[in-house]
Amino acid sequence: MFRKLLPHPYLTILLAGVWLLLANAYTLNSLVFGLLVGLVIPWITSPYWPARPHIGNPLKIIEYILVVVWDIIIANITVAKIVLFMPNSKLQPAWVTVPLDLIEPEAITVLAGTITMTPGTLTAELAADGHSLLVHCLHAPDADAVRDEIKTRYEARLKEIFE
Repeated sequence: MFRKLLPHPYLTILLAGVWLLLANAYTLNSLVFGLLVGLVIPWITSPYWPARPHIGNPLKIIEYILVVVWDIIIANITVAKIVLFMPNSKLQPAWVTVPLDLIEPEAITVLAGTITMTPGTLTAELAADGHSLLVHCLHAPDADAVRDEIKTRYEARLKEIFE
């Protein structure tokens, strides 16, 4: 019964929170409408989500978000230095193939989005078999180090969250 009324509780909380941020009014009306939106949208879209991803350790999500935010800040500074001060002749762009240990499609999507959100890197393609990502790097003198950093900083944490 509970699963039928609240098919995706995390999505409900996320949608209600996003509504409050968009409304920019923290009143009882905004909260009630946000909760209504957070309840109705997952309920209507639940037939399109045949299997809900299993979140093994929800507290690790906070750690992951903090790591990603920190990496985005550092990458912005690094890309600014590259763009402003590095001559084009010294720039070493690279395509890096990152083999995946992740199985869950949601986890792979979060990893690909994280790589794309981090300045200087872009997820270009998921292999047809779903076992590797093709990543473009603005400046990667050591492609193996980039691959290893993605696997240790992001993929390992996502495995803890989703499996």
